[in-house]
Amino acid sequence: MESQRDYYGILGVARDADQRTIKRAFLKLARTLHPDVNKAPDAEARFKEVNEAYSVLSDERKRANYDQYGNPDGPGGFGSDFVDMSDIFGGGFGGISDIFDSFFGGGGSARGGASRTRGRDMGITLRISLAEAAAGTTKTVAYDRLAPCDDCNGSGVAEGGHETVCEHCHGTGRVVEVQRTIFGQMQSQTVCPVCHGSGRMVDNPCDICQGEGRTPSHETVTVDIPAGIHSGQSIRVNGRGEAGVRGDTSGDLVVTVQISEDEHYERQGDDLVRIIDIDAFDAMLGCEISFEGILKDEQVTVEVPRGCQYGQKVYVEGHGMPRLGGTTRGSLIVVVRVEVPKDLTSEDIAAIEAVRSRKKAQNDRGGTPNDSEHTERSTESKRTKARPRRHRGPFGGKR
Repeated sequence: MESQRDYYGILGVARDADQRTIKRAFLKLARTLHPDVNKAPDAEARFKEVNEAYSVLSDERKRANYDQYGNPDGPGGFGSDFVDMSDIFGGGFGGISDIFDSFFGGGGSARGGASRTRGRDMGITLRISLAEAAAGTTKTVAYDRLAPCDDCNGSGVAEGGHETVCEHCHGTGRVVEVQRTIFGQMQSQTVCPVCHGSGRMVDNPCDICQGEGRTPSHETVTVDIPAGIHSGQSIRVNGRGEAGVRGDTSGDLVVTVQISEDEHYERQGDDLVRIIDIDAFDAMLGCEISFEGILKDEQVTVEVPRGCQYGQKVYVEGHGMPRLGGTTRGSLIVVVRVEVPKDLTSEDIAAIEAVRSRKKAQNDRGGTPNDSEHTERSTESKRTKARPRRHRGPFGGKR
């Protein structure tokens, strides 16, 4: 967003205007500038400009940054706990332009039938990191929706007005039409053209919401994401979707979580996989490696066994992802990659050559890398076999 614009001037409000004044000014301007109503060549550009001004001034955090720094993003952004889904004319689930389309009857208002007076569910996709999925996190999400009108408290009725049953459809929201065809008379049900399917009429509708009881609004909601959540799973926030017509039930906000790829870890169910590179000498002799786990301040120590091979997996129990809704964790699977050193000195090479020559000689004699140890184990094995056994009966008794 351009920080040079005077958002207060665009909406025609004072710099100390409260949120209700800002919203009323926005709705009045947007209603006259919406492309479905205003066919002037610059109507769409002006409508976007008004949307932009409202998206900043209706958000307390953006407004504070704009007032102090001249930029709604502030000097260093909002931080990882704040996510703005109200991208104008794009992103998220369509931006406030789609909200206005619905407000003007393009999708899901009372004009869609009596059954559509309930607010629709809304959906957004929220991207988090793998570390946030492991620990659980709380996000503040800014988004646009049709919310209950502040002026009439969602009733759609202005002061002194009344709501009555529609006389044309008798409160059903639908009327029966009879058409004459070559096959005779045919009846069909259609939405009542008088009450637009709501079944109710208002003699003095609210001038802000035009009697619908809801208006486009820029809002924030706090979403609690549990530890161990999987990518593609959803969290339902009750009542924070589209508001219903004239106080009818609001829909829900459905937040679908997407988990970004991590630099070090790959998730496989509740297990985590991490690749580590070790020196060939460490692989031959065994070693201990420590690194940061997926949780904050977590240190993981891995015992690499002696003689570890390239691609060998070492399992560390209890250091994977937390299991959703449980108290246990999956495993950490460490995949070992062995790197051959390239910076050997002449003394290193001579020592390795000596070891290789000794091993070759042992193999030629048919021996083992440690003949004395092998001989000692063989002797002990023979001693064990020489010991007499005590025979037991079919139920374990001695015979």
